Amino acid sequence: MTWIIRQVSNDILNGVAPDGTAYDVVGPSDAPVVSLIHGLGLCRALWQDFLPELAQRYRVINYDLYGHGDSAPPSAKATLSVYADQLAQLLAHLSVERTSVVGFSIGGMINRRFALDYPHRLSTLVILNSPHNRGEQAQSQVEARAATVREQGAMATMDDALKRWFTPEFLDTDAAPKLVREWRNQVDPESYAQAAWVLANGVRELINPTPAIDVPTLVMTGENDSGSTPAMSHAIAAEISNAKTIIVPRLQHLGLMEDTTVFSKPVVQFLNEHLS
Repeated sequence: MTWIIRQVSNDILNGVAPDGTAYDVVGPSDAPVVSLIHGLGLCRALWQDFLPELAQRYRVINYDLYGHGDSAPPSAKATLSVYADQLAQLLAHLSVERTSVVGFSIGGMINRRFALDYPHRLSTLVILNSPHNRGEQAQSQVEARAATVREQGAMATMDDALKRWFTPEFLDTDAAPKLVREWRNQVDPESYAQAAWVLANGVRELINPTPAIDVPTLVMTGENDSGSTPAMSHAIAAEISNAKTIIVPRLQHLGLMEDTTVFSKPVVQFLNEHLS
């Protein structure tokens, strides 16, 4: 696989919302809306290989989280609700009433928070490689990584992260890991440190949410994702009525970059079933 940035079409609306959120919108103007949320230290370019198929049938909003990519840092201390509000404000800016939300990793935490804070604005939910109740030992490890980032900077945990995110053969042969490094280098340092703490601690507010999330939901992860395990995905789905779980064989945390199709096909099929 050769990882390159490529144009979806010549008909891409891009801009910056009043709060500094950078975004692109692509797809038919009268189609159901799907919003994409990338993960910690990444940017909206993560979804480049998802866009061509999604944009055939959906109006796709693709944006950078606060302090990531081309977006400004948050104006308040980062929390899951601050990030959920970011999406709500972007939808208002674009005059969008309802959306499906596809979120990767922390994006899958943010879209669950959005489902709790703005249930009337949500059509369906797709949660990819997102953490849940980690247990005491794993929770301590994630908090320690967040503390290291605060003390030593965003790149301090990069090498170990890449080993958790990609299979060894892919890590050695593909350009994607280098691109992930470049994306993290672009993140505002304070924004990254705050987001890392949200990733570490935000799961607590998502366990057994009240009221429960009740929109059609797809939960996916990789078989060998050590930070967003299959058990976590099953647990997320068990707490959401009408949720479906898919475990992708072999892949790790950033499997959607390693083999986009095995993630994009089920996502598109799920959206087609519930939005058509």
